[in-house]
Amino acid sequence: MKTTIQSRHTRLTIACAATLAAFMLSGCGGGGGSSETGVEASAGEGSVQFEIAAEEATLTLVDDGSTMPALAADAVAQPLFHLAPVVLDEPDLDDALDNTASGRRAPHAQRVPAGLAGLSSERLTLQDIESGRMQIASASTAEDGTASALATGTVAKTYTPAQIRAAYGLPALPVAGASLTAAQAAQLGAGQTIYIVDAMHNPNAAAELAAFNKTFGLPGCSSQLLPVGTGLPLAAAPKDNCVLSIAYTTTSGALTNTAPAYNAGWATEIALDVQWAHAIAPLARIVLIEAPDPSVNSLTNAVRLANQMGPGVVSMSFGLAEASWTTQLDSAFAGTGMSYLAATGDSGAAVSWPSVSSRVLAVGGTSLSYTGTGSRSEVAWTKTGGGISAFVATPTYQSSALPGVGSLTRRGVADVAFNADPMTGQYVAVIKPGATTQSWVSAGGTSISAPQWAGLIAAANAMRVLAGKPVVGSAHATLYGQIAAVPGTYAAAFADINAGSNGSCTICTARTGYDVPTGLGTPNVSGLLGTLSGASISTPPVVSSAGVSGKAGSALSFSVIVSAANPVTYALGGAPAGMTISSTGVISWAKPVAGSFTVTVTAKDSKTGLSGQGSYVITITSAALPPVIKASAMTGVAGRALAGTITVSDPGGYAMSISISGVPAGMTFSLRGQTITATWARPVTGKYTLNITVTDAIGLSTKLALPITINAK
Repeated sequence: MKTTIQSRHTRLTIACAATLAAFMLSGCGGGGGSSETGVEASAGEGSVQFEIAAEEATLTLVDDGSTMPALAADAVAQPLFHLAPVVLDEPDLDDALDNTASGRRAPHAQRVPAGLAGLSSERLTLQDIESGRMQIASASTAEDGTASALATGTVAKTYTPAQIRAAYGLPALPVAGASLTAAQAAQLGAGQTIYIVDAMHNPNAAAELAAFNKTFGLPGCSSQLLPVGTGLPLAAAPKDNCVLSIAYTTTSGALTNTAPAYNAGWATEIALDVQWAHAIAPLARIVLIEAPDPSVNSLTNAVRLANQMGPGVVSMSFGLAEASWTTQLDSAFAGTGMSYLAATGDSGAAVSWPSVSSRVLAVGGTSLSYTGTGSRSEVAWTKTGGGISAFVATPTYQSSALPGVGSLTRRGVADVAFNADPMTGQYVAVIKPGATTQSWVSAGGTSISAPQWAGLIAAANAMRVLAGKPVVGSAHATLYGQIAAVPGTYAAAFADINAGSNGSCTICTARTGYDVPTGLGTPNVSGLLGTLSGASISTPPVVSSAGVSGKAGSALSFSVIVSAANPVTYALGGAPAGMTISSTGVISWAKPVAGSFTVTVTAKDSKTGLSGQGSYVITITSAALPPVIKASAMTGVAGRALAGTITVSDPGGYAMSISISGVPAGMTFSLRGQTITATWARPVTGKYTLNITVTDAIGLSTKLALPITINAK
């Protein structure tokens, strides 16, 4: 018979004959003990065989690729997130009511407190920000010992999911409660699984995701723990709702019911990974795999566990410097139907594992600028990882024929990019242990880029499955060979980032075509998904928002501006009594009343069922008349006292302000009620003009030129 013993580093297969040496009995189900039987070893390809001379038994070590290289066994990875050093204001609830609302405006801008502006953003946590412990002198340091200083600037700009979806051209989220076609659900990742591999434990991951979803109007997720004994592979992911499954693992990658220890940094990483993978593919199943520690051994075995769970997309937002053992772990990234993505790093020009693996899609970072209208603009983020590997050979997909690639001596990192600068960051909900409410931070790092690309691959997979095609798997050949190699297709699928740098080396600057800070660039999602899936993307109608003004009692009429691929139907929300919208999108109000009204216009595509919304702020002013000035010309004699009256009134009863210019020396005024008395004790011969202006509280004004004539004695 054969018995297989799984250890941390090897798999031992013991073949037992009728009689065994005493020291072998424990492996075959017998007693214990020891033996000094002589042993000889011979090496063969992929195995080592030990011959035991005393008895007919063999002990064979079979190398199945899971053996951990000695130099990597104790290596430790770091999460690759950054936070702007500010606790953000609570987001408004606009997106909770209309999940596309914020996509039409600029990101939230918030000044960093002066006392925190010098903090390092690298692996900064909410606890660090709140306590102020991390001052410049004690900031986190990068692996080379240099301080990871915050980029210049004291204002953090933070994007919502709706703004990121609008900036990168993702399909707008459907109206809450809308019935989706299979094609629409596929664009949201329905039926696919995203594996988030991280270390340590976040006890509030599900609660944070729930707060994130509620605030930004995203589909909610149920949650569950995968206990010991869970059957693998997992059952197929649902196609109509999101599920967050959480798995605790042992160092060997087995499921356990014991949660890892809490760590604030890794908990922050888990929060942003889960929330932003969901923001991009909100109907995909998310399986959060928490390794018990951040060792390469435990994290690699967590990836192997994902492989056992079934086809999906693995997102890894951790890393450490590449080394000679890097390629020896590539077997972990060879699961059937699996795609692997990893952050490139957050300390500038450098190459890190696992993103350096030729089987892993390496995701770099940019600094994003988007105002809610028009196109986005991006430059390479100064802290994004990227460079040329010292150990991994140039993969065939990085052909010198591709624009910008040139002759790479070894593997070039990154492959692609996404927004990563914490000062152009993205909202993340964080709940500290023991707290009952969430706080909001502006998160970045290439660790937020990787799960978003994972969401894109999940959506492409869902669309491919719907079309009867196999999943993407390793995306390198498609991204480089079928997209980057075809100029028109490349321009449609990617924004080529050609500005910014992550260091001072000759290859550290972004340029036309491929470059190491940003790879092929950032996604134009509609074109990218269309190419990856071979299907067209259904886009919802776009309803332009605007402000409209009118006067009370005067009929108001205006047309809604809508961009749509097909005819649409219209609906009004929050409309005042008497306001209607026609089938052609004309809003009418026969008898407006004074006030300010915010009306939501929903346009629904008659073929796809997708809806878009826009807001119109309608301001109706009163039909008011301007103020009235009554006064008669004044005539007098030099040296004799002169007096006259000026009466002012406002038909609407508004408060008034009065100004008078051209006043001759010695003339005085007094106001009683609405009557102004002008007095001149000693008039001087001549002709004068008083210029009187009366302005009421709603801005209407009246002017009067009042002549004064003083004759000689």
